[in-house]
Amino acid sequence: MKGVILAGGNGTRLRPLTSVTNKHLLPIYDRPMIYYPLQTLKEAGITEILIITGTEHAGNIFKLMGSGKDFGVHFTYRVQDTAGGLPHAIALAEGFVGKEKFVSVNGDNILSHSIKPFMDAFAHGKEDARILLYETTREEAMKAGVAVMEGERVTKLIEKPKDPPTNWVSIGVYMFNPGVFDIIRTLKPSQRGELEITDIHNQYISRNALAASKLSGEWLDAGTIDELTRANEVVKNWKSIHAGKLG
Repeated sequence: MKGVILAGGNGTRLRPLTSVTNKHLLPIYDRPMIYYPLQTLKEAGITEILIITGTEHAGNIFKLMGSGKDFGVHFTYRVQDTAGGLPHAIALAEGFVGKEKFVSVNGDNILSHSIKPFMDAFAHGKEDARILLYETTREEAMKAGVAVMEGERVTKLIEKPKDPPTNWVSIGVYMFNPGVFDIIRTLKPSQRGELEITDIHNQYISRNALAASKLSGEWLDAGTIDELTRANEVVKNWKSIHAGKLG
């Protein structure tokens, strides 16, 4: 399988820090943020990785990451001209993944545990898509894609609900087959003016083709100043992450 790191967007919630650099280059303890999704993919055995970034500060991404040789992987790059939502970015991976299943990781997601068991299950399973769920607080659930559950089965994903039906959220790790690109072509922008990742998941749910796995470890999202601060504090104490330093 191939991997995709979504490192685009404008990082508006992290300004003024992102006025001078790409948000995914901001430090999380002892390394740039983008190293963490890279580590997630590398630990899962993925070495062919596409990095999708925006036009602003793209040169800084290229300069830091290079060809991938220093990390034991191979990078390909695509530039997202406008921030049109996660599906808009994922669509840029179509030529890269070809007819293979692939794993996409948001560039600001930090995981304490390996995704390899979930990735292996998806690679050998019959489902067309798999998401990872994390149980968070009600406050955090209001800012995320929330899973409506019937037992262990996800029946619907709701984007940023005012009254979350559960505290289980879909984190920024998405496993798809190539059929996702056909789905993306049917999507319409939401009221926010962007394509929504939950619309992809709900189409797979309607086909009974989406699997969901619950994380046993910890997940951090560093998309705001407060989240960035907390991520630095938490990661400092993660012995498992420091054991496998990249770069």
